[in-house]
Amino acid sequence: MPRTARRKSETDIYHIMIRGINRQNIFVDDEDNKRLIDTLARYRREVEYELYAYCLMGNHLHLLIKEGNEALSNTMRRIGASYVYWYNWQYDRKGHLFQDRFKSEPVEEDSYFLTVLRYIHQNPLKAGITNNIEHYKWSSYQEYIKEAQIVAVDFVLAMFAENRDTAIEEFRDFNLAVNNDQCLDITPEKKTMSDKIIRQQVSDKYKLELASLHSEGLETQAEVLKYLKGLDGISLRQLSRLTGFTVSRIYKA
Repeated sequence: MPRTARRKSETDIYHIMIRGINRQNIFVDDEDNKRLIDTLARYRREVEYELYAYCLMGNHLHLLIKEGNEALSNTMRRIGASYVYWYNWQYDRKGHLFQDRFKSEPVEEDSYFLTVLRYIHQNPLKAGITNNIEHYKWSSYQEYIKEAQIVAVDFVLAMFAENRDTAIEEFRDFNLAVNNDQCLDITPEKKTMSDKIIRQQVSDKYKLELASLHSEGLETQAEVLKYLKGLDGISLRQLSRLTGFTVSRIYKA
């Protein structure tokens, strides 16, 4: 059967998953993990893609990535070929290492971006490899909490708070929260709602101006934000721009 074409992301951001062929390990020891991360770093410099999250998990890996100056399929092909060449040399083997082509899904909504981010960081926890994601060495969680190496942490932390220390604490709380996140399930496309219509919706329903929501009581703020999040076609980033609240604050409402 012919392969189904990948759906293009309007944001150029994708959640990528790669598995070992027949579910075999693609990372045997620490040196393998380091090699893959070095490979990601090298092609990040060449292709200028942005990486927001990664997790290396023995027989598979996850990436949250924004396409760079070439098609993402080309980038992943180059990363995969480089790593497989080294892996086969390292273990004196031949042939394919990865299961078919990589799996991907477009990430277009801020809320789903955060869901994927947490899903990736909690992979080792849900797989029973660790009981604390802060102890897992081979994910981008460490880059947010300690020092960034190859991950665009500033883009993500700005979604939580303007102050960096506060943003890191909110990022930590968010990533440690118990959840039932499910990913790699393509969600239906949504139509975009204009700023004007959003403001009118709030005015009609609550008799207040959306721009002044921050001056209302906490209960009113939460009620309005929860109502708006339930409407089709509104992104968290759009609501952040219209209200002045951070994306994290709106997400939690």
